[in-house]
Amino acid sequence: MPKYVVRFGAVRLLGVLSTRGGDQYSRGARVIARTNRGLESAEVLCEATPQAVKHLKDPANGQILRAMNAEDDSELSHIDANLGDDFRLCKRCVDESGLNMQLVDIERLFGGERLIVFYLAEQRVDFRELVRKLATEFQTRIEMRQIGVRDEAKLLADYGDCGKPVCCNTHLSAMPPVSMKMAKLQKATLDPTKISGRCGRLKCCLRYEYDTYEKIYKELPPIGSDVVTANGNARVLNQEILTEQLLLQMEDNRRVLVDAAEILAVTKRGSGKRSR
Repeated sequence: MPKYVVRFGAVRLLGVLSTRGGDQYSRGARVIARTNRGLESAEVLCEATPQAVKHLKDPANGQILRAMNAEDDSELSHIDANLGDDFRLCKRCVDESGLNMQLVDIERLFGGERLIVFYLAEQRVDFRELVRKLATEFQTRIEMRQIGVRDEAKLLADYGDCGKPVCCNTHLSAMPPVSMKMAKLQKATLDPTKISGRCGRLKCCLRYEYDTYEKIYKELPPIGSDVVTANGNARVLNQEILTEQLLLQMEDNRRVLVDAAEILAVTKRGSGKRSR
């Protein structure tokens, strides 16, 4: 029985779902599935081969019930059309509760059996009374889900500084760790306003090429190294990592940019730190 990797939910969860009776689906097919959250619409990404599954961390389980039909499309459109009113009602309940929390978004599952409430809070919130009130208003099961600022961007953000849809709301299923060290190695500006994403944290894209930068960086003679070239001895002043070039100061104080392949030998390795 074939299995498929599918994407579902407002935060674009991934799951490995089985099929009924050996049904087969193509990439991009819209389906109705039963996941561990309930009945919901989903998108087929690929067949769940061992190679594909090994890239997933704790994927959800479930079953694809059928391909979406016209009636399903109509029901999904009805749910989406009412989300604005549902959100306002939920926000009113949150405001009346007086709890120290910020409502971010809500999600109604396709089957109507659950309403998921996404919220931000600095501390633990006792929302038991709020859940009872919401359950009465919406006549369904309520799930409260506390999220971080990156998840908030995943739910609400649209486009990044690059002009493309934000990565967290397109292809990213998990948020990669990003540090200022990555920005420094790639010689990105260290101005936080320019290297921060819609969530206010360092941009996820700083992580994408970091491994390549680090690999090449380790293969190049460090800054401050004494090297030998076909034109004489020199000292490394700077590195152009992606182009694998070095800025050298020759013995006659000329500064030249050469390919790393032109270095014949390293007679003394430098510290890697730029001289002031």
